[in-house]
Amino acid sequence: MTISRIAVLGTGANGAAVGAALTAAGRDVVLIDQWADNVGAMRAGGVVVHAAGRTTTTPVRAHHLSDIATFREPFDLVIVGLKAYDTRWGTQLIEPLLAPDGVIVGMQNGMTVGTMAEVAGADRTLGCVIEVAANMFVPGVVQQQAPLWFALGAPPGGPQDRDADVAEVFSAAGTATVSDDILSSKWMKLIANSCELVTSAILDLPLAEAIAVPGMFEFMLRAGEETARIAVADGHRIVSVFGMTGVESMSPEQYARRLLDAVLDSYTLPDTLTTVLQDWRKGRRAEIEEINGEVVRTGAEHAIPAPANTLVLELARRVESGQLAARPSNAELMVRS
Repeated sequence: MTISRIAVLGTGANGAAVGAALTAAGRDVVLIDQWADNVGAMRAGGVVVHAAGRTTTTPVRAHHLSDIATFREPFDLVIVGLKAYDTRWGTQLIEPLLAPDGVIVGMQNGMTVGTMAEVAGADRTLGCVIEVAANMFVPGVVQQQAPLWFALGAPPGGPQDRDADVAEVFSAAGTATVSDDILSSKWMKLIANSCELVTSAILDLPLAEAIAVPGMFEFMLRAGEETARIAVADGHRIVSVFGMTGVESMSPEQYARRLLDAVLDSYTLPDTLTTVLQDWRKGRRAEIEEINGEVVRTGAEHAIPAPANTLVLELARRVESGQLAARPSNAELMVRS
C-alpha cells in the first residue's frame, strides 16, 4: 500500500502530536480541527511538543473543519482523533475525501471501529489502540508525559493486508505494533479506561492522587474486573497491550490487576490528568457513555451485572448535568458502595 497523503482529523493533544511527528518524518500531512484558536496557533507557530525534557516545534499545515469543503485531492490515510462521541459525523464528513483504496483509522478511546466501518466500509477501516499521557490546555501546545504506543489492526472483513503499512507510518510517532484481533485489543484498553479515566475525574484529582485515596484502588480494580469479565463474555480474548507479556492464560481478574498496574507504572506521573478530567476542566462533556457506559450496556446484553461501572456512570452523569461537583469527597460514594 502506498501512503502519500495523510489527514489527521481532530488535533488535540494526541492528534497534534501524531500529526507533528509524521510531518517531521517527511510525510504529506494535513491537520484538521474544530477548535479555531488551536488551528490559528498551529498555523502561526506550528505544533509545540514538550516531552522527555525537551521541546520541539514543527511547522504544520493546519485547517479548520470548514476547510474540508474546499479540499479536492483524496487522502490515502485518515487518522481520526476526535472524541469517540463525534465518530459518526466526523467519519461522514471526511469519507468523501478518502481514496477508494484508502484507509481510515480510529485513534480514539471506546469501541468506535464498528461505527467507522458502517460509514466508510469495513474494507477501508482499521482500529487503533493508543496509550499515552498528554494534555493540551494551550492552543497548539502539547504536554506529553509518556511516549506514544499504538496497536493497529483490521476488524473482521477489514483490510488485513494494510495494517503493517499503516503501523509503519505510525512508528514515526511512537511504538507501533500490529494486532491480529483489534476488537479484543480495544476491549483490553477499555478495561484500563473503565478503571481510571472517569473514576479519578469524579474526584477532580490527578490519577496518582485519586488512586492513593483509601479504598479507591480497590474500587477501580472492581470496575476493571467487571469490564474484563464482560469482554470475555462478549467473545473477546485476553490479549497483550502496552507491551505486556505472558497474559494470555490469565483470568479476567488477574488481567485487570496487571493492566491497572501497567498503566500506573508506565503512563502515570504525579500530575497526570485523565482525558475525562481534562475535558471537564475545559467545560466540555467527556466520553463517559463510550467508556463505562459501553461496559454497562454490553454487560446487560449478557445478563452480567456491572455495579461499579454503573455507579461510575451514574455519578459522571450527575457531574455533567451540574447536579454533583467533581471533588475528592466523592470517593466515599464509590468506596462505600
